[in-house]
Amino acid sequence: MSTYVYGISASSHPALPEGMAGVGDPPVTVRVLKEQGLAAVVSDAPEGLRPKRRDLLAHQNVLAEAGAAGCVLPMRFGSVAPDDDSVTGVLAERAGHYEERLRALDNKVEYNVKAIHVENAVLHTVMAGSPELRAFVEANRQAGGGSYEQKIQLGEMVAAAVKAQEAEDAAAVRQALEPLAAAVGVGPESTGWLTNVSFLVDRDAAAGFTEAADEFRKAHPHLDLRLNGPLPPYSFVEPGPAEPAGTADEE
Repeated sequence: MSTYVYGISASSHPALPEGMAGVGDPPVTVRVLKEQGLAAVVSDAPEGLRPKRRDLLAHQNVLAEAGAAGCVLPMRFGSVAPDDDSVTGVLAERAGHYEERLRALDNKVEYNVKAIHVENAVLHTVMAGSPELRAFVEANRQAGGGSYEQKIQLGEMVAAAVKAQEAEDAAAVRQALEPLAAAVGVGPESTGWLTNVSFLVDRDAAAGFTEAADEFRKAHPHLDLRLNGPLPPYSFVEPGPAEPAGTADEE
């Protein structure tokens, strides 16, 4: 039977509630494997597991329950090892690494920040900041809208200005929030987002971090800033004793 891994903690971590339910339909029972001062929160891996809402929530709930009592290194949904022995073997092999990560992530949470431009607002911003663009627009207006070539040139100039604004705004997000974080991780690029950054934040500083994000949002109305958190520090944990069980369909 394959083993589903939720997270890793110190073996001294308080015990989980008896009979805690994990992923699966019906839900499987969560248990703990211990090895060399470490503990892995696991369950049997259901066959054909897919990231349906029920199972995603079950994964998050197990981590929330375990994390409420102390630091847990979260594994991503779908992390499956061949068996229990494979899990304990990796715990023994990488004990030093996991102990260091538990110390580094103790009492910390993750906030993910994504941003995109509000189209009309960013056009106003780039026009306001570029005398060259304004002059070109005015010249075209006085020429009755400008020639086809001039319209193409204007479009290219606006696109370049917006691209430069994206880079400037991405840097501004980090500059505003990075001083409030213990660590920063850049997420994968995705279509539409001009920045996708995760911040590792002390729990005690979380309120100040969210306030700073709100202030930044208000000061930059041409940005649609999305703040997600607090989350388990997924972006700051290296792959554990299991690999995600392939891709899956959402329900």
